[in-house]
Amino acid sequence: MPLLAKLLRSKLVIWILLIAPGVWALKPLFFPDPSDADPLKSTLLHLGLIACVTLATVLAFTPLRVLWPKWDVAQALNRHRRLVGVGAFAYALLHFTAQLLHVYDGGFGTFWKEIQKPFQLVGLVALVILFALTITSLNAAIRWMGGKAWKNLHRLAYLAAALAAYHQAIARKVFPMQVVWIFGPLALLEIARVWKQRARRAA
Repeated sequence: MPLLAKLLRSKLVIWILLIAPGVWALKPLFFPDPSDADPLKSTLLHLGLIACVTLATVLAFTPLRVLWPKWDVAQALNRHRRLVGVGAFAYALLHFTAQLLHVYDGGFGTFWKEIQKPFQLVGLVALVILFALTITSLNAAIRWMGGKAWKNLHRLAYLAAALAAYHQAIARKVFPMQVVWIFGPLALLEIARVWKQRARRAA
Protein backbone atom coordinates (compact mmCIF):
# COMPACT_ATOMS: atom_id res chain seq x y z
CA MET A 1 0.00 0.00 0.00
CA PRO A 2 1.41 3.44 -0.92
CA LEU A 3 2.64 5.66 1.92
CA LEU A 4 -0.11 8.27 1.36
CA ALA A 5 -2.87 5.68 1.68
CA LYS A 6 -1.27 4.28 4.85
CA LEU A 7 -1.13 7.75 6.38
CA LEU A 8 -4.75 8.50 5.46
CA ARG A 9 -5.93 5.27 7.08
CA SER A 10 -4.71 6.62 10.43
CA LYS A 11 -7.28 8.43 12.57
CA LEU A 12 -4.48 10.42 14.17
CA VAL A 13 -3.48 11.83 10.78
CA ILE A 14 -7.10 12.72 10.00
CA TRP A 15 -7.48 14.41 13.40
CA ILE A 16 -4.35 16.49 12.71
CA LEU A 17 -5.62 17.44 9.25
CA LEU A 18 -8.95 18.48 10.76
CA ILE A 19 -7.60 20.46 13.70
CA ALA A 20 -4.68 22.25 12.03
CA PRO A 21 -6.87 24.60 9.92
CA GLY A 22 -8.84 25.52 13.05
CA VAL A 23 -5.65 26.55 14.84
CA TRP A 24 -4.85 28.75 11.84
CA ALA A 25 -8.36 30.25 11.88
CA LEU A 26 -8.22 31.08 15.59
CA LYS A 27 -4.76 32.64 15.35
CA PRO A 28 -6.06 36.22 14.76
CA LEU A 29 -7.81 36.13 18.16
CA PHE A 30 -4.72 35.14 20.15
CA PHE A 31 -1.99 36.67 17.99
CA PRO A 32 -3.70 39.61 16.27
CA ASP A 33 -2.08 41.31 13.33
CA PRO A 34 -1.72 45.06 14.04
CA SER A 35 -3.00 45.75 10.52
CA ASP A 36 -6.16 43.68 11.13
CA ALA A 37 -8.84 46.05 12.43
CA ASP A 38 -11.33 43.24 13.18
CA PRO A 39 -9.67 39.95 14.27
CA LEU A 40 -13.01 38.37 15.20
CA LYS A 41 -14.38 38.95 11.71
CA SER A 42 -11.23 37.45 10.20
CA THR A 43 -11.70 34.40 12.41
CA LEU A 44 -15.36 33.91 11.52
CA LEU A 45 -14.57 34.19 7.78
CA HIS A 46 -11.75 31.67 8.08
CA LEU A 47 -13.94 29.26 10.06
CA GLY A 48 -16.69 29.53 7.43
CA LEU A 49 -14.17 28.80 4.68
CA ILE A 50 -12.84 25.75 6.53
CA ALA A 51 -16.38 24.48 7.18
CA CYS A 52 -17.20 24.69 3.46
CA VAL A 53 -13.95 23.01 2.40
CA THR A 54 -14.43 20.23 4.95
CA LEU A 55 -18.03 19.64 3.87
CA ALA A 56 -17.10 19.54 0.18
CA THR A 57 -14.19 17.21 0.97
CA VAL A 58 -16.25 14.64 2.86
CA LEU A 59 -18.93 14.63 0.16
CA ALA A 60 -16.21 13.92 -2.41
CA PHE A 61 -15.21 10.68 -0.68
CA THR A 62 -18.08 8.61 -2.08
CA PRO A 63 -17.74 9.62 -5.76
CA LEU A 64 -13.98 9.06 -5.52
CA ARG A 65 -14.61 5.52 -4.26
CA VAL A 66 -17.22 4.84 -6.96
CA LEU A 67 -15.08 6.23 -9.79
CA TRP A 68 -11.85 4.59 -8.64
CA PRO A 69 -12.90 1.60 -6.50
CA LYS A 70 -9.41 0.07 -6.44
CA TRP A 71 -7.62 3.29 -5.50
CA ASP A 72 -6.08 2.85 -2.04
CA VAL A 73 -6.38 6.55 -1.22
CA ALA A 74 -10.13 6.60 -1.93
CA GLN A 75 -10.63 3.50 0.22
CA ALA A 76 -8.58 5.03 3.05
CA LEU A 77 -10.53 8.29 2.98
CA ASN A 78 -13.90 6.54 3.09
CA ARG A 79 -12.95 5.00 6.44
CA HIS A 80 -13.26 8.48 7.98
CA ARG A 81 -16.45 9.83 6.42
CA ARG A 82 -18.28 10.23 9.72
CA LEU A 83 -15.33 11.83 11.50
CA VAL A 84 -14.77 14.38 8.72
CA GLY A 85 -18.51 15.01 8.49
CA VAL A 86 -18.66 15.79 12.21
CA GLY A 87 -15.62 18.02 11.69
CA ALA A 88 -17.55 19.99 9.06
CA PHE A 89 -20.38 20.54 11.55
CA ALA A 90 -17.93 21.55 14.29
CA TYR A 91 -16.39 24.23 12.08
CA ALA A 92 -19.82 25.42 10.95
CA LEU A 93 -20.87 25.72 14.61
CA LEU A 94 -17.70 27.66 15.47
CA HIS A 95 -18.35 29.92 12.49
CA PHE A 96 -21.92 30.54 13.68
CA THR A 97 -20.72 31.21 17.23
CA ALA A 98 -18.14 33.71 15.99
CA GLN A 99 -20.85 35.37 13.90
CA LEU A 100 -23.11 35.70 16.95
CA LEU A 101 -20.31 37.25 18.99
CA HIS A 102 -19.40 39.63 16.18
CA VAL A 103 -22.95 40.78 15.49
CA TYR A 104 -23.96 40.98 19.16
CA ASP A 105 -21.26 43.61 19.73
CA GLY A 106 -23.67 46.04 18.10
CA GLY A 107 -26.43 45.25 20.58
CA PHE A 108 -29.56 43.11 20.36
CA GLY A 109 -31.17 45.31 17.71
CA THR A 110 -28.23 44.85 15.37
CA PHE A 111 -28.14 41.13 16.14
CA TRP A 112 -31.85 40.67 15.34
CA LYS A 113 -31.56 42.68 12.12
CA GLU A 114 -28.53 40.72 10.91
CA ILE A 115 -29.90 37.27 11.71
CA GLN A 116 -32.99 37.91 9.53
CA LYS A 117 -30.94 38.49 6.38
CA PRO A 118 -31.57 35.77 3.75
CA PHE A 119 -27.96 34.59 3.60
CA GLN A 120 -27.88 34.29 7.39
CA LEU A 121 -31.08 32.25 7.45
CA VAL A 122 -29.79 30.00 4.67
CA GLY A 123 -26.58 29.44 6.62
CA LEU A 124 -28.61 28.64 9.73
CA VAL A 125 -30.67 26.02 7.84
CA ALA A 126 -27.43 24.42 6.60
CA LEU A 127 -26.15 24.34 10.19
CA VAL A 128 -29.36 22.69 11.43
CA ILE A 129 -29.05 20.02 8.72
CA LEU A 130 -25.44 19.32 9.67
CA PHE A 131 -26.49 19.12 13.33
CA ALA A 132 -29.15 16.52 12.47
CA LEU A 133 -26.59 14.50 10.50
CA THR A 134 -24.08 14.71 13.34
CA ILE A 135 -26.40 13.45 16.06
CA THR A 136 -27.49 10.55 13.82
CA SER A 137 -23.96 9.60 12.79
CA LEU A 138 -23.65 6.79 15.36
CA ASN A 139 -24.38 3.15 14.55
CA ALA A 140 -27.15 3.23 17.17
CA ALA A 141 -28.99 5.81 15.06
CA ILE A 142 -28.85 3.53 12.03
CA ARG A 143 -30.39 0.69 14.03
CA TRP A 144 -33.05 2.98 15.48
CA MET A 145 -34.02 4.67 12.21
CA GLY A 146 -33.47 1.79 9.83
CA GLY A 147 -30.91 1.82 7.04
CA LYS A 148 -33.16 3.30 4.33
CA ALA A 149 -34.45 6.20 6.46
CA TRP A 150 -30.95 6.90 7.74
CA LYS A 151 -29.54 7.00 4.21
CA ASN A 152 -32.33 9.30 3.02
CA LEU A 153 -31.69 11.67 5.92
CA HIS A 154 -27.97 11.80 5.25
CA ARG A 155 -28.56 12.67 1.61
CA LEU A 156 -29.53 16.08 2.99
CA ALA A 157 -25.78 16.69 3.24
CA TYR A 158 -25.92 17.66 -0.45
CA LEU A 159 -28.64 20.21 0.32
CA ALA A 160 -26.48 21.55 3.15
CA ALA A 161 -23.58 21.92 0.70
CA ALA A 162 -25.76 23.82 -1.78
CA LEU A 163 -27.02 26.13 0.99
CA ALA A 164 -23.48 26.65 2.27
CA ALA A 165 -22.32 27.60 -1.23
CA TYR A 166 -25.17 30.11 -1.53
CA HIS A 167 -24.47 31.47 1.95
CA GLN A 168 -20.80 31.94 1.17
CA ALA A 169 -21.45 33.60 -2.18
CA ILE A 170 -24.17 36.01 -1.03
CA ALA A 171 -22.33 36.96 2.15
CA ARG A 172 -19.66 38.61 0.00
CA LYS A 173 -22.25 40.45 -2.13
CA VAL A 174 -20.33 39.43 -5.26
CA PHE A 175 -19.98 35.90 -6.59
CA PRO A 176 -16.60 34.78 -5.23
CA MET A 177 -14.48 32.42 -7.29
CA GLN A 178 -13.60 30.54 -4.13
CA VAL A 179 -17.11 29.07 -4.11
CA VAL A 180 -16.38 27.62 -7.55
CA TRP A 181 -13.01 26.30 -6.43
CA ILE A 182 -14.52 24.63 -3.35
CA PHE A 183 -17.75 23.19 -4.70
CA GLY A 184 -17.01 22.97 -8.44
CA PRO A 185 -14.81 19.84 -8.19
CA LEU A 186 -17.46 18.19 -6.01
CA ALA A 187 -20.16 18.89 -8.62
CA LEU A 188 -17.97 17.41 -11.38
CA LEU A 189 -17.24 14.30 -9.32
CA GLU A 190 -20.94 13.80 -8.57
CA ILE A 191 -21.86 14.16 -12.27
CA ALA A 192 -19.18 11.60 -13.19
CA ARG A 193 -20.39 9.24 -10.45
CA VAL A 194 -24.02 9.40 -11.61
CA TRP A 195 -22.96 8.88 -15.23
CA LYS A 196 -20.85 5.83 -14.30
CA GLN A 197 -23.59 4.26 -12.19
CA ARG A 198 -26.21 4.76 -14.91
CA ALA A 199 -23.88 3.34 -17.56
CA ARG A 200 -23.26 0.31 -15.35
CA ARG A 201 -27.01 -0.31 -14.92
CA ALA A 202 -27.61 0.05 -18.66
CA ALA A 203 -24.86 -2.43 -19.53
